[in-house]
Amino acid sequence: MDVFLKEMIVEIFLIAGAVALPVLIVWLNNRKKINEANQRTQIVLAAIEKNAETDVEDLLKKMAPQKNLLKEKLLTKLLWGGILSLLGLGCIAIGLFLDFKGGCSTKDLALQYWLGGSILAIGIAFLVTYAVGKKLLAKEIEAEEKKMTTQA
Repeated sequence: MDVFLKEMIVEIFLIAGAVALPVLIVWLNNRKKINEANQRTQIVLAAIEKNAETDVEDLLKKMAPQKNLLKEKLLTKLLWGGILSLLGLGCIAIGLFLDFKGGCSTKDLALQYWLGGSILAIGIAFLVTYAVGKKLLAKEIEAEEKKMTTQA
């Protein structure tokens, strides 16, 4: 009976993590967007009440959040690629250390190598995406930089 209760608790946590957590994340994200839209609406209405000649489009452009530049997106990929690659290499190194020490079962070592290899592969994928994106988007990045310098 005790084993059954433990298994039920684990299953409840798995279901909560697989169903409730994603639903909660989506709900919080939508709630944040709604609140931001309501705040912008209140600001625009207050500006119109104070000055009827206010250019609403210009005000909304100034209030709009800044979009990430291509260069920033590429640098983010480089950052995550480096972090995940090092983390994957670290997992593999720990697996090698445990293998030489001889204190782990084959199943545990296989899991350690699989986890490290998967994380390393994702990190390498980010680094490859950065390198390819840097080459393909060089002209667009240069155009964005010129646009930002002319606006400043």
